[in-house]
Parts: sequence; C-alpha cells; structure tokens
Amino acid sequence: MIMEVQMPFLSNRPNTKAGSQIGRSVQRLESRDKVTGRAEYTHLMQLPGMLHAKLFRSTVAHGRIRSLNLNQARQAAGVLHVVTINDIKKRIPNPYYGPAFHDQPILADGKVRFIGEPIAAVLAHDPHAAEEAVELITAEYEELPAIYNEIDAFNSKIFVHEQLKPAGTFADLKHLQGVRGTNIALDYRLRRGDFEKAYAAAEHKFEYEFKTQKVLHLPFEPFASIADFRHDHVIIHTASQSPSFVRIEIARLLGWPENKVRVKVPHLGGGYGSKLYVKLEPLAVALSMIARQPVKIAATMEEMFYQITKHPCTFRIKSGVDENGRIVARKCEVFWNTGAYADIGPRVAQKAGLTASGPYNIDNVWIDSYALYTNLTPSGALRGFGLPQIAWAYESHMDMMARALNIDAGEFRRKNLLREGDVHATGQLVVDAPLDQVLNTILERIDWKVPLKRDDGNIRRGRGFGIAIKAVTSPTTSVAIVNVAGDGSVILYCGTVDMGQGSDTGLAQIVGECLDVPAETVKVIHPDTDVTPYDMGTLGSRSLFHMGHAIQRAAEDVRNKIAALRREVGEPEGSNAPLAALLQKRYGMQAGNIIGAGAYKPEYEAPSPETGQSSNVTPFWLISGAGAEVEVDIETGQLKILKLINVVDAGKAVNPRIVETQISGGSIMQLGFTLFEQIQLDSGQITNASLADYKIPGFRDLPIKMENLYLQHDQSNGPFGAKGVGESSMFCVSPAIANAVEDAVGVRVTSLPLDPETLYRAIRKKTGCPLDDD
Repeated sequence: MIMEVQMPFLSNRPNTKAGSQIGRSVQRLESRDKVTGRAEYTHLMQLPGMLHAKLFRSTVAHGRIRSLNLNQARQAAGVLHVVTINDIKKRIPNPYYGPAFHDQPILADGKVRFIGEPIAAVLAHDPHAAEEAVELITAEYEELPAIYNEIDAFNSKIFVHEQLKPAGTFADLKHLQGVRGTNIALDYRLRRGDFEKAYAAAEHKFEYEFKTQKVLHLPFEPFASIADFRHDHVIIHTASQSPSFVRIEIARLLGWPENKVRVKVPHLGGGYGSKLYVKLEPLAVALSMIARQPVKIAATMEEMFYQITKHPCTFRIKSGVDENGRIVARKCEVFWNTGAYADIGPRVAQKAGLTASGPYNIDNVWIDSYALYTNLTPSGALRGFGLPQIAWAYESHMDMMARALNIDAGEFRRKNLLREGDVHATGQLVVDAPLDQVLNTILERIDWKVPLKRDDGNIRRGRGFGIAIKAVTSPTTSVAIVNVAGDGSVILYCGTVDMGQGSDTGLAQIVGECLDVPAETVKVIHPDTDVTPYDMGTLGSRSLFHMGHAIQRAAEDVRNKIAALRREVGEPEGSNAPLAALLQKRYGMQAGNIIGAGAYKPEYEAPSPETGQSSNVTPFWLISGAGAEVEVDIETGQLKILKLINVVDAGKAVNPRIVETQISGGSIMQLGFTLFEQIQLDSGQITNASLADYKIPGFRDLPIKMENLYLQHDQSNGPFGAKGVGESSMFCVSPAIANAVEDAVGVRVTSLPLDPETLYRAIRKKTGCPLDDD
C-alpha cells in the first residue's frame, strides 16, 4: 500500500492566499529544524575556551555555614577554579537577585535555606572533572530549626529570612514593604460586601480545606546558561522565557547600563514557567567574571528538583448559601508555600488570589492569599500561575455543596455563574467571558443527563466536571519591530520566546495578516536583546494578545511608511505597485528597508491594598472547563480515565491546530499532577529526585477518549479577536476527576494526588474497614 504524505514545509513558495492568515493551521515554522536535529538549544551549545561549572550543594535545610573544605577540590586534576560567595563579592558587592525580592544570593552567603542550595562552584574544561571535584568538598554547619509547611510558616517564630527586601520591579508589587520578623512575603486581600453578616444569615453553611502537593515543571531541556564576560560587556546564551528581564537584572547586579549586557535565547526545550525571570544567569556571569573565560552551567535532571517547583498550597474555603441555592457569601484563605526564596511567589499569591472565589457572582467575598517562606526548594510560576491549585479547591467545593443540597451540580453552577456584564469580585466588569457556553458544552460532551451504567463487579463509574476563570497578568509591556527588506520580504523582531507553544508561527500569521503576505514567508528572529526589542516575558498566556497588538501597531507603522514612500516616488493614488518596485524607484537599485515599530501596554488600575478592588485589573479573562468520566476499582483503588473533555475559550483561533495541541498538552500535564506526580520530602530532603522515581504521564496513563475543544468567541479587544490559551486547559482537570471519583464511589479526597493508595484508603475508610495505619 502506498501512503500519501503531504509535507507543506518543503515548499519554498507555499500555495497560500495572502491576506487570509488568521484561522489557518500553518505548519510550525521551526518544525523542519527540530525534526532534522538542526535546532539549536543552549544545553547543547559550545563556545571556544568554554569552562563547565558544577555545583556543591547544601545537605541541610537551614543552617549557618561554619566551614568549607575546598583544598582537595582545588588540587583535583583539571580543576581551574573553586568559587564561593566570598570570591563573587569581590566582583559583585551585593550579589542578591530576584523578581519580587532581592533575597537570593548567587551562592549561599553564610547561611543555607534549603537542601540543595548551591554553596560552591567548581570550574574545569571537562564537566566530568568538575563533577568529580565537587565530591571532594565538605562543609560543616550549625543547623537551625527548619520549617517546611506553609501553615506552620504562617505563625512560626522560625524565620527563613531576617529581613525582607522588596525588589520594586513590577508595578503590581510596588506596594511591598521591607519588614522583619515574618515569613509572609505577601498578604493579598480582597473584600467585597459584608461576608460576616451575609454568612451569618445564610440558610446553609459549608466549610472545607483542600491541599495540593509540590510538583516539578520538568521541561525536557534542563536549565542551562552560558556567560561570556569581556572587560566592557557580557554575552549570555540562556534557556530563558524572559531575556529582557535577565538583561535588566544582570545590568543591575553589575552596575552597568543595559547596552553592555546581551542576552540571546535560541530554541527552548520547554519551560512552563520554570525558566522565567533569572535562574542560573547571575551565577554564570559571576563565574565568567572570575575565570575570564566563557562558563557554562547546565543542570542535570536531578538538579532540576533543586531549582524551582510548583507552589504547594492549603486552601480554606467557607460558603453561605440561601434557601434558593444562591451563594451569598464566600471566604477564601490561601496559603502558598513559596520555599526558601520568593522568586515570583508574591505575584502568584496575588494573581491567583484575586479569582479565588471562582467564576461565580457572589455579593459578599473575603479573600486572603499569603505567599510564605519555608525551607524548601523555591516555588515559582508554573503553567496556570496558581489557578489550577485554587480551581481544584473551589470546584471540588461546589460539587460537595451541590451534593449536600441535593441540587444537580450543573444547575447549581448555572444559578450562580458570572455572566456577561456582571461585576467580578475584584470590581471589574466581566466581558468576553463565555462561561455559560463553556459549561453547556462540557455537560453536553460528557452526556451529563444520560444515565450511566455505574456498577460492573468491582468497577464503579462516575462523571464530574469543573469550570474556571483567570485574570491575565497585568500590567505588562511588549514591543515589536517589523522590517521589510528591499525585495519585499518580511522579518519580525520580538522578544517572545517560542518554547514549543508555537508562538513564532502564530505571531508570523499576525504579521502576514497585517501585511498581506503568507505567514510561511515571514522570518522570525529569536530573542536577542541587542536586536529584538523589550518584552516583559513569555508567560501567563499573554504573548499572543500583548505581542500581537504590538505587531499590529508595528505593521500599521510599516503601512503608513509605504504610503508615504508611494507619494515620495510619485506613484498615483491607488497604485498597487509592489513594494520592491517602490524601493527600486527610490534608491535606483534593490536597496533600503521599511521598518515599523509598535508597543503595547494595556490599561491597568492597581487593586486597592485594603480591599483588592479595581475596575481594570486584567486586560482579558481566560475561561475554561473540563469534564471527566472515570472507572474506579474498589478493591485496588486503581483509577481509569474513560473520557476527558477540555473546553477552552480561545477567542479567535489564529492557528487552530496549535490551539488544539496546546489544549491537549496542558490537560495531559495537569493529569500527571492530578493522578500521581509528587515531590516526596523527608525533613526537607527530596527522596525521588530522578525520572526513575518521579513519574510523569506515559501513553498508558492517557484517557481512553480525549477531546480538546475550543470556542470561537472573539475577544473584542484582542488582535483579530484572539487571546492566549497556553494555560487554560490546566485549570479544571483535577476537580473534574475528583468530582467524578466521588460520583463513582462516594468518597471525597481533598488532597492531591489521587493515587491508588489514597483512593483505596478512602474507600476502605468509607466502608468502615480502614487500613491499620489510617
């Protein structure tokens, strides 16, 4: 049999109608380089004369460093330098960094705050020689009491940091003040109405607590940075989602102007938030300054566990419901375990906290969201930015209330759902947020009203679902440059990092739509801060919206300049002479460029620190939902996902195929976090820091049936009606499965993950036969 395979990327001149680029499933621009192994990644890069750095790490969770024995390491074969914070301070007097607080030292400075914190670095031409020398270093500590749990950290007299020093980097965190005697990095408050009065008067009252676990981002390209320091500038090649921020932070540390710091990002082998802001770059720069040679730091898979993780959290929720099934009051207390260093934890606490009451129209809301220091690996941004943790809680809570009230879970949500034109708990109007359509689509696709065959021997079946709303990170800025060459070909310069999400292709489609050229002919320049203009970062599903707007404005600038050029060379009004001909006429040869620039920053009103109220806290809402049908074996606790439906509001889908794969990838990632992924800890020590022990989803873990759906619901203020979807399918997988499990076997688990042992223990306990150690 002969199979016909079409490979459109092989064509140099795609058979594509120009001016109709939005809504096309364009083949990803970088796909050929990736499948042929030609794509460049920092982790694989080599520079002439480059040294490799390997790190000696702390073995205690909290303690003062009494002594370091470096002599044997310094004498080891092939070792050129062994570096500590004292060496770095001779070059960088204040070697502390971080996006929210300047709290993280480049290497441990007299004290360690988590197991795995880097204390010393060994440099050698051969990475294996450096690694062997690290094993020769020993340290003595004065151990201090440690704190691991976010609830303990809230009231503890054990303090991870003696003083908190806010960075003042972001407009939405400018209100943070430096304080002593606390582990609270941020306390976000939202107050609407009078919760206490409404809750007291409510006909029905419900109160629950939910927990989520510590998990790992695990992009398959580990962290890697190369610094090449010269006397008057430094070039950094790095696996980063935010090259502009890296440049700003390195320039601040060195006391240099930004134009002396160049940050280049090739292809990125995944990120999911782990490669945001600064990670290995400050250390790489400091080591290159000392060695006066290029230095590369490339993490192993094990070392990934000691760099950044997802926030574990404890969520306490109380709701009051009236006699008609309307939620009249809700109080949420969210405690985020941000680990030993804040990273972007305060922003997670704020941005996730402001929607902690869910996608519901509730008149009386009280929210407290705390970012708390502990003696664990730092936590940071992870796809969803805290929303999967809070949606797990509030959508489980909704099902538990509906069950207790004997109300259909779908009808209970419809009765309370936010609708177009309603006021969100933050004070902002809800627009372009089709929650009702998402809910109806989910219920239809999981056959909510169709009777289910529930029992089959030891097997029990059930259905569940959830919906969620997220406010997109704001305020942020994006800048783009569109360059049209003398032959009319187009180049896009922007700082958006394509880490597998397809941004190069989607943004090229916007350029193509604006300038009436096929997207496949647009060249996209990878981020290089000497070449590409500022972008706040590739995060929070913001890039298509923010950078898309900047590109539109840059393209409009190009069109205006083309019109001016037509007039300059004497073309009659309405002439459609090709641009190449215009430039030929202007310069007398194939020459010249037309360059347009555009910037975008949405309007924003900072929330009141006292009430959290703002009429404009987000430029757009992310809306999604999920539905699940499951089987549970009551004799083993084994859980099988028969059906998983994800429904996402995508605005106008710029590239439908990319939207579908984004939905699929996000839901599978959250499936792992729901069913089995968990960093195991023993007194702060990670005990499963390897892919042999930390399991991620494989083919046999996938749902038997999986649907990745999106609504075509134009975003009124979006570029061509589009909005981002990178995070949306993460939100509701966990509560949908947990709600289906309760529907199947009548047990409610309030802590993730939903592994077989946890389910089996819950089933045994419900039947009155608990296991011995329950």
